[in-house]
Amino acid sequence: MKKYFITGLLVLVPLFITVWVLSSVIGIMDQSLFLLPMSWRPKALLGHEIVGIGAILTVLIILCTGVIATNFFGKQLINLWEAMLSRVPFVKSIYASVKQVSDTLFSDTGNAFRHAVLVQFPRQGTWTIAFITGKPGGDIVNHLQGDFVSVYVPTTPNPTGGYFLMMPRADVVELDMSVDEALKYIISMGVVAPPKKFKTK
Repeated sequence: MKKYFITGLLVLVPLFITVWVLSSVIGIMDQSLFLLPMSWRPKALLGHEIVGIGAILTVLIILCTGVIATNFFGKQLINLWEAMLSRVPFVKSIYASVKQVSDTLFSDTGNAFRHAVLVQFPRQGTWTIAFITGKPGGDIVNHLQGDFVSVYVPTTPNPTGGYFLMMPRADVVELDMSVDEALKYIISMGVVAPPKKFKTK
């Protein structure tokens, strides 16, 4: 009986968690329906809600925005929009910061989260996985002696929370591990280990 129960858990728990995550994401994306007039929404047209229509609308909005942003007139429109936002005191700081982070994370030319590394944290002799996010900048470099890198140490099992550290490059060990493999290792609390790679001499 115990064997069957554990086997059932191993099958159903990952399935339920996957469905829960997907339903949560789709639920958030469905909020884009509020952008439509009441008369255009599925409930007004068909008499009932349809789960996932908002998610499709969100994807279409993102794709259309990408198409517009890649042509000449779209770029001019975005530049005009950003110029307008830059004149609003509080909004410009938020928008500029978020845009810089998103450009770094999602752009093909960005270097953030491209390398998984091994660092000693929270004390000497204790190791954890981190991700290089860049190099210290601004006035900070005037107070650091030597070559430093900025790293993000994610928490387990939720990697969206973590710690931002500036460490000497000599204290950072680069791993022959993809970002996806490192994230799986972190989220699983070390249970799902990446395949061992042997270095050739």
